[in-house]
Amino acid sequence: MAGSFETPAGTRVYAIGDIHGRLDLLREIRGLVGDDLARSPPARAVVVYLGDYVDRGPASKDVIETLIAEPIVGASSVHLKGNHEDLLLRFHDSGDLGETWLMNGGGATLASYGVEAADDPFQALWCLDELRDALRAKLPAHHLAFLRGLDLEHREGGYLFVHAGVRPGIALAAQTAEDRIWIRDEFLASEADFGVFVVHGHTPRPSPVVKANRIGIDTMAYRSGTLTCLVLDGTERRFIAT
Repeated sequence: MAGSFETPAGTRVYAIGDIHGRLDLLREIRGLVGDDLARSPPARAVVVYLGDYVDRGPASKDVIETLIAEPIVGASSVHLKGNHEDLLLRFHDSGDLGETWLMNGGGATLASYGVEAADDPFQALWCLDELRDALRAKLPAHHLAFLRGLDLEHREGGYLFVHAGVRPGIALAAQTAEDRIWIRDEFLASEADFGVFVVHGHTPRPSPVVKANRIGIDTMAYRSGTLTCLVLDGTERRFIAT
């Protein structure tokens, strides 16, 4: 698969889609990336994680610890911020959007840190303050620092990596954080030339979505068992997946 966009000379990029607490799949895709690197080492390798490391799956805490402590050998790592990390931080900092977070898998993240919420998220809504305080006590400082330090975007040659997308008609330099981690319909429906080729997650589909201006690689790993990685090397594009 070839395209008019390319990575910088000698650079291979591995973009990994939404993990959502699936440590097993993260370990598997890391192994596949490591095998790919061993078969044909590039001059420079970059692994870009597209965000949504937490929620829904059972091992959010371990996913974050692995991302922090165990970078893939032979590659630099870039960690982008997803909307689920945004929800976690808002809840941690002020209790904001706690209902939304719990209704979208936040209870699984709490449980992974040893904070027990009611199995029924509606029941948990009655004790949001207690849950927030417990999360603050249980979340390790280096995990909080990691979450606060997540990037909103990353650029490699003609490719732009973001969690959700960009708003059509707005200059790349003027894109808001909210759009880069939350946008959906306006971006997905657009056939505009963004000036870069956008690689994103956020919107789950059974298989990667390849368009003229973007590729989406959220393959709903937490439910499907398929965690997808897009490999970009020069003008070459290919996929590896669990």
